[in-house]
Amino acid sequence: MSETRLVALRYPNRRLAARLYELWDEGLAALPISPALPDTEVRTLLQQLRPSRLEDESGTVALAGGIPVEEDVALVVPTSGASGAPKGVELSFRALEHSARAYQGRLGIRPGDRWLCCLPLSHIGGLGILARSRFAGAEPVVHDRFDPSAVAAERRTTLISLVPTTLARLLEAGVDLSGYRAVLVGGAGLPDALAARARDAGYPVVSTYGMTETCGGCNFDGIPLDGVEIRIEDEQIAVRSPSLMERYRLNPKLTAETLRDGWLHTADRGEIGSDGKLKVLGRADDVIVTGGEKVSAAEVEALLLLHPNIADAAVAGIRDEEWGQAVAALVVPKSGVAPSAADLRDFLSSRAARHKAPRTVLEADRVPRTATGKVRRGEVRAVLVRGGTSE
Repeated sequence: MSETRLVALRYPNRRLAARLYELWDEGLAALPISPALPDTEVRTLLQQLRPSRLEDESGTVALAGGIPVEEDVALVVPTSGASGAPKGVELSFRALEHSARAYQGRLGIRPGDRWLCCLPLSHIGGLGILARSRFAGAEPVVHDRFDPSAVAAERRTTLISLVPTTLARLLEAGVDLSGYRAVLVGGAGLPDALAARARDAGYPVVSTYGMTETCGGCNFDGIPLDGVEIRIEDEQIAVRSPSLMERYRLNPKLTAETLRDGWLHTADRGEIGSDGKLKVLGRADDVIVTGGEKVSAAEVEALLLLHPNIADAAVAGIRDEEWGQAVAALVVPKSGVAPSAADLRDFLSSRAARHKAPRTVLEADRVPRTATGKVRRGEVRAVLVRGGTSE
């Protein structure tokens, strides 16, 4: 086995895409790193995931202590768990190909279809586009960054993947995607109100569920892709598929906890309805227990986004002497002043049980989110603890 089996790439999107394909032609694996990641975090990532060399705009550096990956591994994708500690998800060529074929079958991809990649290639959302394009033999169109005007000007593509945040920005900019064959939205939960806005604008929206560990989307509009099995165990989603990760790099303990008997245990809460469709209810660690009642932070966020003066919202549980935890909300107003806790209780009174209404509300300019649009729950909680207002 070659000692140089894993190469860290820290380039802007276009350069990274070209170099990734070159590595794959050589049978090597890539560890993509965002150019925006601070140097201190890059050093931590390299120390934990142990590639043999680092390539960036300044050149190539051999790294001491590199540890090879197995021969079939194509990617090691950094991702963070609830603790924030980086993990490296090892994805094989075989898994990526299965995922690509499943996408192709479900979407009815035809010769001449091309993907637009405007997502960062340090995440599976963008990397999956490269893999799907390679196996389909169709060159993707890669943008270095997300820019609504650049997406609006694009005339070469028929398929696009977005996260809810970028979908909202395209709608706000009045970008017309009605000519696309599919607009996939994943990375975080797609609020019903946002999905409705997109469909009203003529976007052919497909809501996807998946994660780095499943090579991206494995369930479209509630229905598993071909070859994917989904079941609910203790209210949590478990997935079995040929597109599952091989392992967490250099972390056999976490791998054994997550992959059991061929099933990936996601820590996402979900249910399967009478129509056979999966409904994702949020992360298991997003549940707030207040006065003995369980409240889904994601559910309350979706309800808050229905308010006419809320542009974005995030919910977390904060410590409360009387209730154990109290539901608290960080809200971004569309204009003027954000609604108060009392206002929101009135607004939600006909939509949800009273214990789900926020007891604490804090106005903010933005909601802390990851690059894929997921709420940074820990940061939200810290902000709320520092300065919420209750009524």
